Amino acid sequence: MRYTTVSIMALAMAATAAPALAQGELNLYSSRHYDTDERLYSDFEDQTGITINRIEGNADELIARMEAEGANSPADVLLTVDTSRLKRAKDAGVLQAVESDVLEERIPGQYQDADNQWFGFSLRGRIIFYDKTDVENPPQTYMDLADPAYDDMICIRSSTNTYNQTLLASIIENQGEEAAREWANGIVENMARDPQGGDTDQLRGIVSGECDIAVSNTYYFARALAEDVDGVTGGIDNIGWVFPNQDTTGAHVNLSGGGVAANAPNRDNAVAFLEYLASDSAQQYFAAGNNEYPAVEGVETTEAVDQLGEFTADDVDLSAVAEHLGQAQEIFNEAGWE
Repeated sequence: MRYTTVSIMALAMAATAAPALAQGELNLYSSRHYDTDERLYSDFEDQTGITINRIEGNADELIARMEAEGANSPADVLLTVDTSRLKRAKDAGVLQAVESDVLEERIPGQYQDADNQWFGFSLRGRIIFYDKTDVENPPQTYMDLADPAYDDMICIRSSTNTYNQTLLASIIENQGEEAAREWANGIVENMARDPQGGDTDQLRGIVSGECDIAVSNTYYFARALAEDVDGVTGGIDNIGWVFPNQDTTGAHVNLSGGGVAANAPNRDNAVAFLEYLASDSAQQYFAAGNNEYPAVEGVETTEAVDQLGEFTADDVDLSAVAEHLGQAQEIFNEAGWE
């Protein structure tokens, strides 16, 4: 592994914050939609003198756009959420391998693509929430959710949701196809209602009494702890949570991450930007901006995230998990999971 010349210059400039030594531009294609990411971009510009030009949109639309643009694409970096979309970008041929000692050292190996085409920069635990007034023995593992004891109790999103696809893909990787089928079939049997809405809607289902148990990413709940979220915050004191599989594999996490575009016209600046995203300051912006967990160990989290407590994350290689995404969707379809 080695640094590119401009990456070293960019990191050195970051330490001295000398924007007068401008290094050109960076064209960022991003499907992240959080206002607090503005600080990520402005600090990088101030530290390096590199101007960020952003194109924002739906992840699938951005990937399709990069495919259509081909060798003429102006994209330097694709930034998106969830392992499934990062794999989709890789499979579409719109990313390239990156050699960087900074990224190799800072980002844990399980949060990197096996071919170094994408890297995870923040984590979201996909965990179990429950109504403390109605559920005396909440499920402690993902497989427990499929137990008939929880019949007619579960709210969960559609099978087309990327978070659920990656969760099932991780079950395939950790426990095999048979266990994954058992899980999907069991969840369908235990649903309190047909899948609908986003993760916040699953939490609202607990508050409204439509269901007693829900599956959601941690940052949706942490957001309701930190600020008023309609339909959740008012009843949040009655919601408990479980980080699943703490005695076995650990809780599943999904990623917010990115990679360098296959035809990046400003490749060195793109690598410098990814390296910046692995810095302590940028990792804190990720955490503070959206109540996520930093990918780099030792970086502080928000007060709301701290309230959730510490947990053991599944250390499975998410690059290996991504290989099961197609199979996961097939299992969902066979189970009748809408």
